[in-house]
Amino acid sequence: MAKHGKKYREAEKLIEADKLYAVDEAVELVKKVAFGKFDETIELHVKLGVDPKYADQQVRGAVVLPHGTGKTKRVLVFAKGEKVKEAEDAGADFVGSDEIVTKIQGGWLDFDVAVATPDMMGVVGRLGKILGPRGLMPNPKLGTVTMDVNKAIAEIKAGKVEYRTDKGGNVHCPIGKASFPAEKLKENYKVLIDTLNRVRPAAAKGQYMRSITLAATMSPPVPVALS
Repeated sequence: MAKHGKKYREAEKLIEADKLYAVDEAVELVKKVAFGKFDETIELHVKLGVDPKYADQQVRGAVVLPHGTGKTKRVLVFAKGEKVKEAEDAGADFVGSDEIVTKIQGGWLDFDVAVATPDMMGVVGRLGKILGPRGLMPNPKLGTVTMDVNKAIAEIKAGKVEYRTDKGGNVHCPIGKASFPAEKLKENYKVLIDTLNRVRPAAAKGQYMRSITLAATMSPPVPVALS
């Protein structure tokens, strides 16, 4: 098992063992222990009482954080006809159809989110084995398969993030940068927690939220009290 460096161990000393911090304290502390020389991303990690191997207990969706994540996402739009200009005018970084498919099949993946109009999904489907495992496949449940490409692009650029449970029932999602004011991180935190509560699967039994943790990219995690 790899040992943590000196800065990590020093930051870890600021976190009381076995203590669960109130949200206000946790946000201030996670900012304080972010020792990286770059602007670390703050992530929210939530352990849910679900079993993702069952379809009716999977938790997946997208939400627009009020203050974004601090990262500008590169948006690719699969479109044709008048939707090409609409996507370009809305601020899409890349727009195309068959030529983009060929480019991706050749190894190009310099984008963060892919959006497609419904009539393009037959073309995009050829990329399933490439985009699927990377979480880049357009999905109507996430609002990335739509005729309203203007709205989709605007939401993504404004700070729309995807959340989904992993095999262990955990959700990992960015809520901002260490440089964000504490109030903005708390507001993003609240929106994401409220969203996870709202989409609780009916099949989930017992305690739904098991644990909540905040952590910066390189820094030790800060456990948050369930409330």
